[in-house]
Amino acid sequence: MSVIEPVTCAWLEERGFAVRKPAIWHAALTHGSMGEPADYERLEFLGDRVLGLAVAQLLYERSEAPEGALALRLNAVVSRQMCAQVAREIGLPAHVRISKQAQADGGRDSDNILGDVMEALLGAQFLDNGYQAARELIGALWGPALDRGEGRRKHPKSALQEWAAGNQRRPPEYELVDRSGPDHAARFTVRVRVHKVGEAEGTASSKQEAEKAAAAEFMEKFG
Repeated sequence: MSVIEPVTCAWLEERGFAVRKPAIWHAALTHGSMGEPADYERLEFLGDRVLGLAVAQLLYERSEAPEGALALRLNAVVSRQMCAQVAREIGLPAHVRISKQAQADGGRDSDNILGDVMEALLGAQFLDNGYQAARELIGALWGPALDRGEGRRKHPKSALQEWAAGNQRRPPEYELVDRSGPDHAARFTVRVRVHKVGEAEGTASSKQEAEKAAAAEFMEKFG
């Protein structure tokens, strides 16, 4: 049976996770590069849905905002970047089980990997302790982001789209111009262009985040 190192088990418990079935948590912390029978991918799939439901419920309870505003905030609060931020805040990188090669490639500090493992831990919390326990944990870990109004500001791509329309310009065009690094630590560079105005680029760990960064850079330069 897969077991959790005592120091990792103590770390989980200190941060609000409740470890009853060690094998689930062992898998949640294991990257595919380890070549073990179980890794975090299936648990990440589950945890992503648990996180979305819990945050949607919290937003609904805390706000009278309309559906569109709630959806924007939800997307911001459950983004991979936010999951990675929470992961770093609780000290997760040191406990990810990852091969030496993947670690050398930057995997231990990858937003993609940290975000996925964070969601896998939420999936483990749900399976091992039920939805209410998972919801309470999410409320505690994501509470600061909710309290500071994460996602209330307009998404950069939406802002750029509206700016172009308001200035009687063609819609912005996004183009992937570069992808580098291994799959688990990939970097994407996207260029956004508005006809007869200019262009800007953004780089991030996913194409979506790179588009967002490019739109923000464009607005900074031309908005």
